[in-house]
Amino acid sequence: VQLQASGGGSVQAGESLKLSCKTSGMIWSTFTGSRKAWYRQAPGNQRELVAELTSGGSTNYQDSVKGRFTISRDNAKRTVYLQMNSLEPDDTAVYYCNIKYGSWDYWGQGTQVTVSS
Repeated sequence: VQLQASGGGSVQAGESLKLSCKTSGMIWSTFTGSRKAWYRQAPGNQRELVAELTSGGSTNYQDSVKGRFTISRDNAKRTVYLQMNSLEPDDTAVYYCNIKYGSWDYWGQGTQVTVSS
């Protein structure tokens, strides 16, 4: 199983980006039954949870991104998304997608998001 994250880039504060995390080698039932999440890690900081989407469809967000970020998935494409609006300089980090299913724990390679003021 591989997770390929994409969509990062350099933007100005207030702009938007949409990250994608496409899975390969994961069967449909595993993808739909998994917990999906995006994490980020800024230089000098620990990796932190940004948003999660449970297998039951519930979402949870870090307080700092509530109302600005939206996590979603396309089961047919086996892809997880993170729509990021009203980006702020503090959102600058490497963003990682994560999929957990039972004892299986998969990570993408990370995509850089840089927000300048």
